[in-house]
Amino acid sequence: MQTLLDFTRSVRDGLSKPRQRELPSIYLYDEIGSALFEAITFLPEYGLTRADERLLRQYAPAIIEHLPPPVLVTELGSGSGRKTRWLLETLARREPVSYYPIDISPSALAKCELELAGLGAASIVGLETSYLEGLRNVASRRRPGQTLLVLFLGSTIGNFDRPAADVFLREIRQCLQPGDALLLATDLEKPMAQMLLAYDDPAGVTAAFNLNLLARINRELGGDFVLRNFAHEARYHKRQRRVEMHLRSKRRQSVSIREAEFTCTLRKDETIWTEACHKYRVEEIPGMAARAGFVCEAQWVDSEWPFAENLLIAAPPAATS
Repeated sequence: MQTLLDFTRSVRDGLSKPRQRELPSIYLYDEIGSALFEAITFLPEYGLTRADERLLRQYAPAIIEHLPPPVLVTELGSGSGRKTRWLLETLARREPVSYYPIDISPSALAKCELELAGLGAASIVGLETSYLEGLRNVASRRRPGQTLLVLFLGSTIGNFDRPAADVFLREIRQCLQPGDALLLATDLEKPMAQMLLAYDDPAGVTAAFNLNLLARINRELGGDFVLRNFAHEARYHKRQRRVEMHLRSKRRQSVSIREAEFTCTLRKDETIWTEACHKYRVEEIPGMAARAGFVCEAQWVDSEWPFAENLLIAAPPAATS
């Protein structure tokens, strides 16, 4: 669970970086940020969530067929749980379901439990904690013979740079037993204009989501950011194959943060980098899985918005050497 001290340190350290100031994307998701992101998922320009949901709705039976019963389900960064319903409903027709959504946002967990309250055959226990801490908690609760299914949907893996993504997948693998599964969602490369529009919509909802991070620092850490002095920007980094979200200073300005005992001066047009969203090619996922100790068992790709669900099975140690 992220504490106020963690937040303070992360803000001070990120804004102190000499070449490119940064703020960790995890802090975008307070109660207001989570609500704004939920609104983003309904925007016509943001096709990721609908593609994720279409694939889960269409292929849930095929996904479940790969998983021997009984199955224990957990989800890293569950959000509202709207997309997860299709998998849980399908699984519940076969067996009673225990589902552990993991999220740092208490409001997101509350919405998730409300969204899935009608699933009579499902037991839902939300965990307000970090991904790996929550996963270790769930893994410790498994009964002998249970298959653990980890969901990492929404292409959240794209928030990690590629070396960090490999490390994170290996850390997930260390929590699993051979035969356990990770359903990994990845957003795929597409025309640059289409990708940028998904992160800079005409209605300005994504801009509000990004700027809310500065407002959160004001609220929780005693910052004095003037939001009208910043502009939201989305950029595409071709070599790294990622969309970046930045907050650009419209003028030279000094900002103080009381709880951090910190002041920084931003030049005109200097930016604060808040999020990276890496895009993938479907053919690179099996290699990514193998490096982390998984076998890519199956892939499903959406035809409307290039996006993939990848079912990774934890390989036995002999297969990972």
